[in-house]
Amino acid sequence: MSRDPLVVGNVVGDILDPFAKAASLRIIYNNNKEVTNGSELKPSMVAHEPRAKIRGRDMRTLYTLVMVDPDAPSPSNPTKREYLHWLVTDIPETANTSHINEIVSYESPQPTAGIHRFVFVLFKQTVRQTIYAPGWRQNFNCRDFAQLYNLGPPVAAVYFNCQRENGCGGRRYRPGSGWL
Repeated sequence: MSRDPLVVGNVVGDILDPFAKAASLRIIYNNNKEVTNGSELKPSMVAHEPRAKIRGRDMRTLYTLVMVDPDAPSPSNPTKREYLHWLVTDIPETANTSHINEIVSYESPQPTAGIHRFVFVLFKQTVRQTIYAPGWRQNFNCRDFAQLYNLGPPVAAVYFNCQRENGCGGRRYRPGSGWL
């Protein structure tokens, strides 16, 4: 049984094929909240665009970062699967997202039903190239996107869980009342 959190969380399978991690990706919200696989973040914590940091020493190595929601509009009926929340290119190694080319502007997560996974997928660019914004955000596909732009498999990914601000985090058992 796999202990890889991307497999356990069905990120590998639902939106990504198995891949070998080949880069160090850190996603940080509000200067202090770092995303770790499976962490719970409320919409108010992720309202503003995060910083993405890629550890390395070569400013000539560039990356493309995609943020998607594979559970849109709801985990039980993901008809807009891989809703695109952010797309940035030309991120140099050693830098953060202040040196980027934003293709699709950041849209903050606002899940209305259920617990959603929000996934950051990092691809290594082989060349600096023009990447076009898709015509819509719903039904983006990371696999097709990578193939279209010859990006190869992802080099890193991280995801967090998010539900509406006052969401309860699933079913709870209260003695005397049963399941809520």
